[in-house]
Amino acid sequence: MFIKSIELKNFRNYEDLHLDFSADKILLIGKNAQGKTNLLESIYYLSCLDSARSKTDSELIFWNKDFAKLKAVVEKNDIEQELEILISPPKRKELKVNGVKKTKSADFCSNFSVVSFSVNDLLLLRGVPDDRRSWLDMAISQIYPAYPDRISKYNKIRIQKNNHLKEIKGNINAGTSLLDVFNTQLIVAGSNIILLRLKFLKEIQKIAMEKHLQIAQQELLTTTYNSTVLGDVNFVISDDISVESIAKSFEEKLEQRKLEEIIRAQSLVGPHRDDVSFFINDIDAKRFASQGQQRTIVLSLKLAELELIKQKIDDTPVLLLDDVLAELDNIRQNYLLNAIGKNTQTIITSVDTLHFDDEYLRDVEIFKIADGKLL
Repeated sequence: MFIKSIELKNFRNYEDLHLDFSADKILLIGKNAQGKTNLLESIYYLSCLDSARSKTDSELIFWNKDFAKLKAVVEKNDIEQELEILISPPKRKELKVNGVKKTKSADFCSNFSVVSFSVNDLLLLRGVPDDRRSWLDMAISQIYPAYPDRISKYNKIRIQKNNHLKEIKGNINAGTSLLDVFNTQLIVAGSNIILLRLKFLKEIQKIAMEKHLQIAQQELLTTTYNSTVLGDVNFVISDDISVESIAKSFEEKLEQRKLEEIIRAQSLVGPHRDDVSFFINDIDAKRFASQGQQRTIVLSLKLAELELIKQKIDDTPVLLLDDVLAELDNIRQNYLLNAIGKNTQTIITSVDTLHFDDEYLRDVEIFKIADGKLL
């Protein structure tokens, strides 16, 4: 996987930008708040039509402009593709691949894959459950391009159910036939989401465990999926779980908590309420791991994510590193840079080149950015 060029029009603080990339190692240098992260965000958005930094597409548009356009030439399995996105709310965003419109996001997202590692990811363990669900869903989207549509469909049903629950709030004698319809739809959509999450976490844990042992010897990293449907799923001891068994458990849990949902007017069961826990030698890392241990876990997860996507798509995704080197000590910095394969295009943001030795800088393409412009 390789991004050869990118053009931005009215995206974040970029009114007009064109960059051509010719190297595997790229450095974006500039002071804080100049647009380095925005540029990485645009590359990530081209891969999965989503952003960890914005809730709505309108936030991506330059101040007082009506639209934003992103365009890139990418290479996957030695085949070039031109990707283009037009964001113009309230209209639906327009997607093109080689000039041909795509109506399904999966058809667009299947052309380009990236793994993003930012300072915010280092807070993954200490953050709220929504942070870990977002990481999980974005990572899965890189492997299964249709996954975001499944999440979107599930959320639409959940919102409809919540609106209905608000209408009948506290009325335990209200008819529940419509509620049952929403629950049936949630079971179908949600069971598939849970199944893909379990499959992904089981596969990534195996790789992350190995990566983690290379940095922190004798510290075994394990993962548990905290499900409102299945309970805690431990991937070391659990057997494979079928979508049918998930659906059955989903139905049972919804029935058990139906009255509570009516009283509270909230959907209390489903993947939107789930979480992920990480353990070092069976000890909860969120509660007891040091800051260094927590960063080693996240580093291992990100490198495992890169490796897993590579296995699934038979090509190496582009790696985006946003200011993370400044937050890692020398041991973890060196491990990260040495662990990146030679055929992995890596785009790194930094305020300067002080974190890189002369040997690493030898083959690096450097761009300097200030106030949304290339210097």
